[in-house]
Parts: sequence; C-alpha cells; structure tokens
Amino acid sequence: MPAERPVKARVAVIGGGQNCEHEVSLASAAGVALGLEYVGYQVVRLTIGADGTWHDGGVRLPGLAGVVHILSGCDVVIPVVHGPHGEDGTLAALCDLAGITCVGSGLRAGALANDKHVTKLIAADCGIATAPAVLLTATTAAGYQWTRPVVIKPVAAGSSRGVTLVAEPARLSEALAAALTLDDRVLAEDVVSGREIDLAVLGRPDGTRMVAPPLEIVGDGIFGYQDKYGGQADLRVPAALCDDDRIALATAAVTMFDALGCAGVARIDFFLTVAGPVLNEVNTMPGFTEHSQVPKMFAAADLPYPELLDLLLADALAGRCLNPR
Repeated sequence: MPAERPVKARVAVIGGGQNCEHEVSLASAAGVALGLEYVGYQVVRLTIGADGTWHDGGVRLPGLAGVVHILSGCDVVIPVVHGPHGEDGTLAALCDLAGITCVGSGLRAGALANDKHVTKLIAADCGIATAPAVLLTATTAAGYQWTRPVVIKPVAAGSSRGVTLVAEPARLSEALAAALTLDDRVLAEDVVSGREIDLAVLGRPDGTRMVAPPLEIVGDGIFGYQDKYGGQADLRVPAALCDDDRIALATAAVTMFDALGCAGVARIDFFLTVAGPVLNEVNTMPGFTEHSQVPKMFAAADLPYPELLDLLLADALAGRCLNPR
C-alpha cells in the first residue's frame, strides 16, 4: 500500500452562496476540497444555502457566531463563493474581522472587481481600454434608446447570468428586465469585435506575479452559461499569440491585478482587437474545478490542480507570517 500523506493545515472550504452562481460555486468548492485532501490538508466543508443559511455538512449552523467559531478552529479559509455575498469581498471581510487567514483577494479588491462599472473606471485610469458602456438603473433603463447592437449585463453578477446580446431593438426590453432581476444596476455595453483571451495572474507573497499561459475561447457570440458549464466549450491553451500581443495582454492583466489590489489568483478576461487588448472583466474568485479555465491555464504551465491549490494555501499562510495581526 502507498504511504499515507502527512496531514497539513486544517482548511475551511466555503461553497454555495446566496446568488445566481450558487450551483457553480458548489461545484468549484467540491473540486477544491477534493484537491486539497489529495495533497494532505484536513478539510472542513461549509456551505451557504441559497437562502443565506450556513451548513457544516448536513447540519445547519445557528448563526454567524457558530460560523466564526468553526472558522476560528481552522488555520486558513478558502471562500469559493462566486459573485455577490462572496467574491465581492463579503467573506474576506468576515474573515478579516475575525482575525482568520483567508486565501485570495480582500474586501477592497473583491468589491471593486465585482463591480463591472467601477472596474472600467479603474482600467481607464490605468490606460487600459474597455468597451464603451452606459450605466442604467431600474429608473433610467426605461428611457434608454437602442441605436446599435449592445450587450446588456448586470453590473455585479457572473457566469454570464443575465447577459444578452441585443442585436435589434425588439429584444431590448426583455434583456433589461432579465438583467435587472439580478442587479439593480446594469450596463448597456458596445459590442467588441475580437478574440476572447483570458489570463490568470497569481500574486506571490514576495510581490512577484506569475502569469499563466493565455487561454482562448473559440466560438461565435456570447460565451454564455451553458457554454461555460456544459462541457462543450472550445478552450485553447496556450492561445496562439504573437509575442507583442502576449506581452501586451500579460502587462494589462498584471496592471489590473495590482490596480485593484488583488491577492492570490485572479482571472482577467480580454478581447484582443486589431487595436490591442480591451478589458472585459476581472474575476477574483473564478470557476475553480479542475476543468475550469484558471486550473487549465496553470496546468499548461506545469502546475497541476492540486499543486496550484497547495501553493495558494501555502502563500496565504506565508503572508500571515510576514504580516501578523
């Protein structure tokens, strides 16, 4: 029989969440938990229900006091909750207030990156192009006039939920209504013509940045929810790029990572146009099953999924030692 792996740190993996990405987060958290167990971590699985209640295994926890008690018994927490009430910095803030080491970006970076409108403003200050867009609310959306094809999307939702390509004015009202069911602010964004290229940036405790080989999403139209999670997406790693484009994309990705104040790993998505990279969005907690985009990119750099998870946790614990509370 093979020798047993030594048990490393005790890790809380949080999945689920009270948003439209609940099911995706459950899948990511399950993959992360299995990967961590494979490399020797003791994993505590916590789930946030769609109704906001917390569960330890199948047991409902009585409230946040019970949650913090469990988290405090762990060496480190990895919140694998995509979107609002998770990736937006909510869980990082909970851990910070409780003095618990947390993998990934903190409150500020999570909140900024989860807001697509604010991300555009920061990108503009950094000299990085984004698609022109109009910010709409439930009040102002009724007066918006369609003049050309646009992409309607919620400001703070992910997994392409509520995202619609509106190529003709007859579809505008339905698209706005769908987006506004997920957020009280939406963007009407100009359509960008270009290749969809994703980059993953890993921030190390010593300040260095590791950029994984770029990934290209090949297809027509919007890379939607079923494309992402139906298993049929054409994802090519590494993307076929000339040196100039590869360097321009990597430079823009690291610039956004640092400007937002990200930590751990983030996925930065671009359109590569004839004029250069155009930022689409930044994900501070991207999909994280073994077959998700970020693990695929790092696997192409000879960093397999379990080792990537091991590195993220080791870096978080090292960061705690370098910056004790």
